[in-house]
Amino acid sequence: MPVRKKKAQGAAVAAVSPVAGIKPYVTKAGEKYMNKKQLAHFRNVLGAWKKELEDEITRTVHNMRDEPENPSDPNDRASQETDMSLELRSRDRERKLIKKIDESIARIDEGEYGYCDVCGVEIGIERLEARPTAELCIDCKTLDEIREKQTG
Repeated sequence: MPVRKKKAQGAAVAAVSPVAGIKPYVTKAGEKYMNKKQLAHFRNVLGAWKKELEDEITRTVHNMRDEPENPSDPNDRASQETDMSLELRSRDRERKLIKKIDESIARIDEGEYGYCDVCGVEIGIERLEARPTAELCIDCKTLDEIREKQTG
C-alpha cells in the first residue's frame, strides 16, 4: 500500500491508501483545494476501493456455495459455522462501507466532498488519503469521539 509521511505537530503521520496500486495525491504549491484533478483522484480511489469490496463479497458468495453442506464431524461443523459467521460479519461491515463510499461519491458529484459536515472547513488531502470516506475534519472528529466516550 502506498505510504506518505507528513510532519504534524512534531510527530510523523503516515497516510495509507485503502487501495493498493493507487499512489497518494501530491499537492502542488498554490493548487486550489478540491480541484478537478483532486476530485478525479478521490473518485478513482473510492471506485477502486468499492470494486475490491464487491469482489470480496462475490468471492464469499461463491465460497459459501462451494463448501460442503454439513461435515460429519461435530468439531468440523462447529469450525465451519464459526468461520462462516466471521466471514458474514466482515461482509456486512464491508456492505456498510460500500454505502459510505457511495455517499462519498455522491458528495463529489454535489461539490461537497472534502469539507467538514459540521464546521465546513477543509478536511485535508492527507486525511482523505487515509480515510477517503471522512466527513469530519480532525477537530470535529476528535470532539465527536470525546462526546462518545463521555456518553458511553
